[in-house]
Amino acid sequence: MSDSLPSVNLEPEWAAFAAIDWADQKNFWRLVPAGSQRHEQGELENTPEAVEVWAAALQQRFGGRPIAVCLEQSRGALVYMLTKYPHLVLFPVHPTTAARYRKTFCTSGAKADPSDTASLLDLLMRHRERLRALQPDTVETRLLHFLVEERRQMVDEKTRQSNRLTDCLKLYFPQVLRWFDEVDSPLVGALLERWPSLEQLQRAHPGTLRRFFHEHNCRSEELIQQRVDGIAQATPATQDQAVLEAGMMMTHGLVKLLETLRGNIAAFDERIAELVRAHPDSALFDSLPGAGAVLIPRLIVAFGTRRERYESAYQMQCYSGIAPVKEASGKTEWVHFRFTCPKFLRQTFHEFAGHSIGKSEWAKAYYEHLTKDEKKSHHAAVRSLAYKWIRIIFRCWKDGKPYDEQVYQNSLRRRGSLLGGALSSATTVGWKAVAGFQKLSEKNA
Repeated sequence: MSDSLPSVNLEPEWAAFAAIDWADQKNFWRLVPAGSQRHEQGELENTPEAVEVWAAALQQRFGGRPIAVCLEQSRGALVYMLTKYPHLVLFPVHPTTAARYRKTFCTSGAKADPSDTASLLDLLMRHRERLRALQPDTVETRLLHFLVEERRQMVDEKTRQSNRLTDCLKLYFPQVLRWFDEVDSPLVGALLERWPSLEQLQRAHPGTLRRFFHEHNCRSEELIQQRVDGIAQATPATQDQAVLEAGMMMTHGLVKLLETLRGNIAAFDERIAELVRAHPDSALFDSLPGAGAVLIPRLIVAFGTRRERYESAYQMQCYSGIAPVKEASGKTEWVHFRFTCPKFLRQTFHEFAGHSIGKSEWAKAYYEHLTKDEKKSHHAAVRSLAYKWIRIIFRCWKDGKPYDEQVYQNSLRRRGSLLGGALSSATTVGWKAVAGFQKLSEKNA
């Protein structure tokens, strides 16, 4: 995510051009000195020590002058090894781009690591102006990037384990799912750890149960009484000892897993909050309606801190996957969803746009217009809203100014935008009276 668009005018005088086809054990490399046609190639062990020897040899050979290196990843072990060396300028290439370029001149589909390296080197030397040189963002922003992605992975894992616990309880202890709304909560975990089966739970004295609920921050006496009565009146789902013993063991393990995941997520949240408070753009993204503690850091890393990375909002709209793809052949033309993009980045904008509907007056009006008048599906309408939000946030990001809802609405009205006029009525009838709204609003917003 921290790539930036290279400038042809600022391109250095290259000492050599190289390409590396990485693998888990060995990397194949190919190199051509500037002004030469002689190709050199070899193998490189995928270890920090081997990479150090290879990079140091190139530095000594070419006097520390810059060397352009093309490789098929923008993140990964090899990239992090190579970014230590200032004389190596990395040009990451998407695997799909590399595969299609190779197939352009090898229609048979033949594939081998040495030939893949030659194809990457040819792409670098002939089409370098179309590639992006890797320019990492600040340490703080990159750290935030790693943490928000890993946090999301942990949240997804917590959901997966919660589903497993739900399936397990349905077999031998389904009443828990009826008594509690969230099966992955600390309360349910503590209850199942102490009383892993209905038989054991029913042996507990009602006073013990009430004290347990009070200790776990349950304050509604009515709800506590309902649960105590439900426990007393419950009927076991099964008497099969095989199911009961296996279920209790599985429940014990899943409860421990969920407890660990909750602790890790809390630790990530604490560190992420620290980084957000210290980040120079925190106030800017905190001003966005609907952006809370989870989405603010994700939006920060979505844009980064390098203002030169994107020249227009449209570049971000395309890169994030929010902008649709238009295809045309002859008289046929169609628009479809963009499949190749950073999925987590697209998800970030999609989720933010969805949250903004309940916090922003114009966002809600625009969403209702698309779903009610244009008959778009919920997700299609949210993507259209995210498309508009990227343009707005991009301008704030470029100018370094927080978003102001009132200023934006006044701007819509001042420019005579149909969206601004619709905000005055704020009714569905007002939207239906607007012909051709979507086309005009995309130009004005």
